[in-house]
Amino acid sequence: MSKHTWGHSRPFNAASNYIRKVFGSRIQKVTINAGFTCPNRDGTKATGGCAFCNNRAFNPSYNDPAKPISQQIEEGIRFHKNRYRSAPKYLAYFQAFSNTYGNVEHLGKLYWEALNREEIAGLVIGTRPDCIDDSILDLLEDIAKKYYLVVEFGIESVYNKTLDVINRGHTYEESVAAIEKCDERNITTGGHMIFGLPGETRQMMIDSAKEISKLQLKYLKLHQLQIIKNTEIGREYIENPSKFKLFELEEYIEFVSEYLCYLNPEIVVERLAGEAQPNYNLNRRWSIRYDQVLQMIEKYMTENNLWQGKLYNKK
Repeated sequence: MSKHTWGHSRPFNAASNYIRKVFGSRIQKVTINAGFTCPNRDGTKATGGCAFCNNRAFNPSYNDPAKPISQQIEEGIRFHKNRYRSAPKYLAYFQAFSNTYGNVEHLGKLYWEALNREEIAGLVIGTRPDCIDDSILDLLEDIAKKYYLVVEFGIESVYNKTLDVINRGHTYEESVAAIEKCDERNITTGGHMIFGLPGETRQMMIDSAKEISKLQLKYLKLHQLQIIKNTEIGREYIENPSKFKLFELEEYIEFVSEYLCYLNPEIVVERLAGEAQPNYNLNRRWSIRYDQVLQMIEKYMTENNLWQGKLYNKK
């Protein structure tokens, strides 16, 4: 496998570089909470939601489902302009819970309201693989013909036993099927994986890179397991912390660097670690910010002559 086939010097296929190629400039995401729920929360499949999930640990302060979409976008853009470098355009990121879980007419109203904002160049829609049907795919296909669109699936694990333990309420095979259906309609997809879930060994997690590499994914987010307040895993951790094998920082840097070596180099890496709000994190093993973690991963990979796809086998 040749090195750096994506055309830049970083040791992985970084989303920031890819986005600049697509848009010709930096693009910022504005998150939206549109008031959705999930089938494993409302009783359709289960109650309580995923064992690791508390959206409040990740949502910014301007996200409030009581506010109209346009207002959340306006406040989000203001927030980013005050805190970060301003971007010429933004992506509306429907993030909280399952954002295709609803009546297709209602979904269309929300999506088009966001796209009608002049500052919005496209959508990123976070959802579950069991919250997609033909009518929703018709809507997404129509949007994808006119705008930049990514449908981001919570895969979390390739192992069904793990998915059952964390109360996902769907199988890995459903993730594969949903991604394939989107690909058939030229709808770009992303995926989300969590490392350190109960019962998974280091080798199982490394092997999952080979499975993920078979999918028609454009983007991938990688997170270490974080123990978040007011979650089932959080409650289990308080009762029995020794039950969990959590990554130390140096250990995670080595692990994720090896994982990337087995990952298809065509997959664009959007994130390499998670960062929850400190007041929600029950086990803050790392005392540094994500940007610093990212720098450490890049440094480790460069110094050890590692890069995304180095050990990837397409067969």
